[in-house]
Amino acid sequence: MKNFNISTNVYFGENSLGVLEDIKDRNVFIVCDEFMEASGILDKVKEHLKACRVSVFSRVVPDPPIEIVSEGIKQLSECSADVMIAVGGGSSIDAAKAIRELAGRLGIAAVNECYAIPTTSGTGSEVTRFSVITDARKGVKYPLVDDSLLPMVAILDPELVRSVPPGITADTGMDALTHALEAYVSTDSNDFTDALAEKAVTLLMKFLPFAYAHGDDLEAREKVHNAACLAGMAFNKVGLGICHSIAHTVGGKFHVPHGRSNAMILPYVVEFNAHLDGPEETVCARKYQRMAKLIGLPYSNVPLAVNNLVRRIREMNRLFGIPENLKKLNISGDDVLKVREEMVEAAMGDVCTKTNPRIVAPEDIRQIINKIASL
Repeated sequence: MKNFNISTNVYFGENSLGVLEDIKDRNVFIVCDEFMEASGILDKVKEHLKACRVSVFSRVVPDPPIEIVSEGIKQLSECSADVMIAVGGGSSIDAAKAIRELAGRLGIAAVNECYAIPTTSGTGSEVTRFSVITDARKGVKYPLVDDSLLPMVAILDPELVRSVPPGITADTGMDALTHALEAYVSTDSNDFTDALAEKAVTLLMKFLPFAYAHGDDLEAREKVHNAACLAGMAFNKVGLGICHSIAHTVGGKFHVPHGRSNAMILPYVVEFNAHLDGPEETVCARKYQRMAKLIGLPYSNVPLAVNNLVRRIREMNRLFGIPENLKKLNISGDDVLKVREEMVEAAMGDVCTKTNPRIVAPEDIRQIINKIASL
């Protein structure tokens, strides 16, 4: 017997930020980064919290380290908040979820309501039970995984992503595409998550290039924002795969933005998972064929469909200026070789590897790392 549910209440579309006005006479703890505070986006959130006492923790940085989470827990304990609102990209939402969860586990503070307001369209963190924090000294990312990490409310207001720069739009959008494609072929995938993943991919393929080129187009922004959330719903239930496992260690070792890492690695992982040189067609390869059909690519046989899907991903990367290998990010092959075995070990131990559609050996990870490092 299987179960499917979406426990986060999602508000989307223009003016959805107005749902915050339902929060009255409460102590609110907002988690964000310094840019959110300086850009005026935080003021837009506060406008809807007039009857509340608001404390702001704006120390979040990309790939939030353990030390920042500890600082957030300390400030949370001092303000006696009973509502938390995360505002920002995946790092801010992940940090807020970790702060709330660990504060509760340690008996320091109990926050019963958590709202997530993404200001980028990619991570899907607003609807997932995952939070990734970093040990900067070890260069390792640690995913926390628990249903208690799920925000109760997600607010997808396209106005908040309208001014996201093209480069970040591309990186985060390709992260969402990776979420959808990996969830689609996960060993735990099912009819419900497949529907979410298929819709996410079709929306992203159609609207992400347009949002990249015309950032002020609110329809394109809304569709990409919704797609990222749909992809998050899918992978929250069925996990991801080795693209994310490798991207986590690439980010931990070389500080490459997570979405860019995924975009770079994704074509190689699709080729690996499809296993076109294997003895027979796999379920995974046939699902890639169906996805190729859905997005309008030639699909008359499995190899043609898979190759066209890989080609389309690479075309999108070129359109967005995402490099095809680490060398083009000034990361040398020698630098990769120094830490390659640590990267292989980290990827093999990553929680995302468990649901990859093809069984993975260390040598498989090593070969994919060699490809992205041009070794």
